[in-house]
Formats: sequence, structure tokens, C-alpha cells
Amino acid sequence: MSTPKKKKNVQAKATASTAAAPEQARPYRLEFYQDEAGNEPARRWMKEELTATQRRALGVSLQERLQQQGIGVCATRYGRQLGDGLFEFRLAESLSEVLRKAGRDIRKGNDDAVLLRVFCHAYGDKIVLLLAGYDKARDPKHGRQQSEIAIARARLVDFKNRHKKT
Repeated sequence: MSTPKKKKNVQAKATASTAAAPEQARPYRLEFYQDEAGNEPARRWMKEELTATQRRALGVSLQERLQQQGIGVCATRYGRQLGDGLFEFRLAESLSEVLRKAGRDIRKGNDDAVLLRVFCHAYGDKIVLLLAGYDKARDPKHGRQQSEIAIARARLVDFKNRHKKT
């Protein structure tokens, strides 16, 4: 009688691990921070300040890396923890390289370097909030980086204050 029990436990364990696999594969949801007026500064930056090449490279990278790994990107060259719930997503590749790594068509790829930073916060059930971003190639100074981090931190504080659980 103990043999069927063992078999049931093995089956139960296999079923539990199989059931857990889809949960682990479920991607993160990306959201844009909204200020009190409903403006989405990170989305506006992407649409208005980035070139078409930069937008495509960033869009594919956000989908292929950040949406799949979430805050786990910080264990790779694509992310860095900044403390207090803030992390940065780093893109430092050409569009051609981004597309090649994603297994996508590169006929219209571009070999110009793309060097972007997006500041994020992970929360809730696999949600990544996009707070701010900038083109590091355009202004690589340390002071600019610190200014952009300060902006992202202020937006994160605003977000947390307006979304406190009551």
C-alpha cells in the first residue's frame, strides 16, 4: 500500500511543478507613471525625444528583457539597483544587435549605437512602473545621470503617496 502512496506524491509533486511553470513564465506588465494631471512623462519622452531607431530598439528591449525578467534584469548588464525601490534599465546596443538577439528581422536594422536609461519600480503582482528615462549618449555627464535619478525618485515618492493602501 505504501507504493501507491509514493506514486501519488510523485504525481502530486510533478503536477505542482508543472502548474507552477506557467506562472514563472508569465511576463511582467509594464506601466507608465502618471502624475496627478494624468501626464505620462516617460511615454512622452519615448514618443517626442527619441528617434525612430531609438524607439524601436528600446521597445524591443523592454519587451524582450524587462517585460520577461522584471527586476531580475539587475542581475544582468541590462539593469542596476539604485536603492529604495528604484532601478534602472540599461540599453547600450545598436538596433541591429537588439533585433538579432531577439531573433527578429534585421534587414532594416541600424548599426548606430543606442545608449538609453529608463528608471523603474517593481511592485504588486509582476508590474514594472516606468518612471523616467533619458538618452545617455546625448548627455553622458554624471550630473545629468544624478538629475534624472532625482526626478525618478520624486516621481516614485509621488506614486507611492497617491497609491498608499488604506
